[in-house]
Amino acid sequence: MSVLIDDSRPIFMQIAERIENDIIEGRLAEESQVPSTNQFAAFYQINPATAAKGVNQLVDQGILYKKRGIGMFVAEGSRARLLENRKEQFYEQYVVTMVREAEKLGITAEQLSEMIRRGERSQ
Repeated sequence: MSVLIDDSRPIFMQIAERIENDIIEGRLAEESQVPSTNQFAAFYQINPATAAKGVNQLVDQGILYKKRGIGMFVAEGSRARLLENRKEQFYEQYVVTMVREAEKLGITAEQLSEMIRRGERSQ
């Protein structure tokens, strides 16, 4: 885990996002156990209730589930669901905004496509 505390966003949301990222990037496989809320609390030096709020948010979404007396685990199909959600967020946050701005600037779809290809080549 890398430290990610960002004062501009609630800590519980950052913990939930960190778990999501670990699932998407394959660091947490489906059916694997996630760190406990006490481990998150100790690592980030926060209240265990705050860590639990982030974990419980993912339980409510069906991304994690609890095995009584053992801990929290990544639910089957979580990675695919998270990827779909993130792709939709990406579309809304970046693509729609980019297309609107391109229209304002008189950039055609072909020109925009070329700009994207140029960006891919420069990496």
